[in-house]
Amino acid sequence: MRICQLRQKEVINICTGMRIGFIADVEIDLEKGKIIAIIVPGPCKLWGIIGRDHEYVISFACITNVGPDIVLVEIDEKECLKKIL
Repeated sequence: MRICQLRQKEVINICTGMRIGFIADVEIDLEKGKIIAIIVPGPCKLWGIIGRDHEYVISFACITNVGPDIVLVEIDEKECLKKIL
């Protein structure tokens, strides 16, 4: 699977059943050639007008299943939500 194919998949948290969003980026360990984490934009500020200041950084170990349209993850959303620098 190519990274551009991953970006078209929606991420769902199986713990809560909630939609997190679509994959925006991937963190890769270049020395080992492995994906470390997937990055999904966080919730919008002020009705989606201003933008976002957080993103979900989801460890690759938290991914439970990758289907044709969705990626299922098992996470605590509060722990994965990181401030954008």
